[in-house]
Amino acid sequence: MSVAQQTVKKFLNDPEDIVTESLAGLGAAHPDLVRIDFENQLVLRKDAPVQGKVALVSGGGSGHEPLHGGFVGLGMLDAAAPGAVFTSPVPDQMLAATKAVDGGAGVIHIVKNYTGDVMNFKLAAEEAADEGIEVESVLTNDDVAVEDSLYTAGRRGTGATVLLEKIAGAKAEAGGSLAEVAAVARKVNDQARSFGVALTSCATPAAGTPTFDLGPDEMEFGVGIHGEPGRRREKVRSAAEIVAEMSEVILGDLNPAGGSNVLAFVNGLGGTPLIELYLIYNELTKHLEDRGLTATRSLVGDYITSLEMAGVSITILVLDDELTELWDAPVHTPALRWKA
Repeated sequence: MSVAQQTVKKFLNDPEDIVTESLAGLGAAHPDLVRIDFENQLVLRKDAPVQGKVALVSGGGSGHEPLHGGFVGLGMLDAAAPGAVFTSPVPDQMLAATKAVDGGAGVIHIVKNYTGDVMNFKLAAEEAADEGIEVESVLTNDDVAVEDSLYTAGRRGTGATVLLEKIAGAKAEAGGSLAEVAAVARKVNDQARSFGVALTSCATPAAGTPTFDLGPDEMEFGVGIHGEPGRRREKVRSAAEIVAEMSEVILGDLNPAGGSNVLAFVNGLGGTPLIELYLIYNELTKHLEDRGLTATRSLVGDYITSLEMAGVSITILVLDDELTELWDAPVHTPALRWKA
């Protein structure tokens, strides 16, 4: 039997209701942080709109939790617009999110570089402008695995999105202007690079079978968060060998100056246990040290997933004093919290 014919078991009622029911659970679990707009399918910061504060809105297909709804709250997003699984939210949904959180200081749209997201956020921003809301759009395109993919023109937006939402969110919380928040968000994207590897496929709730056929001894090197093909498919190697090549690709493109401080982000894709993620982080630190780089900040865990895919992505962000201070600033969301 091929991998593509195997049935993947999931906790479901009706697959068509999984996003709505999951949002209901998020709202019930964190009523102090978020409220759910079921009519427009949005996750909103509990106290939004915050008058005088630049608001941050992001969104994309569901299936990548905790991205984006898990990052709504103090110091990060004001709203998240989740679409169906692996499907962009529609412009009306994004517009509703923008209007719901506009506190009069403007709104930042954080857009991952996928064709549907880019097009729909652009339409929403134009409609918001027609209603007198000033919107700045910031694109994340940090994935150096491939230049173009099934869903993108140019590089995909992946791990840097979480770091950008945290850092730009802190700038907005501190009273930064629309231009200042947009500038620091773009700096994060410019100074970050990511690369992912998958050991298994994932299965969407509606399909119930793996989205691509990956043999038991194979890995997809450079995979996308929707299971898009990477650079090549090959036999599984040791973690040390895998991380060495991932690091070389990232650092070769980023080309940080020797002596730089970096934030090292090891992200699980949904089905990789922490014991393996920390092993990968350990390997990563060796390569950073060999390049004269110091990981002064870190993040390890499942933050941008691809349903139950076994895999990992690595993101490296070159830090400066401003980015470090904003990363350390208080944050209180369902999925990320400290000092708050």
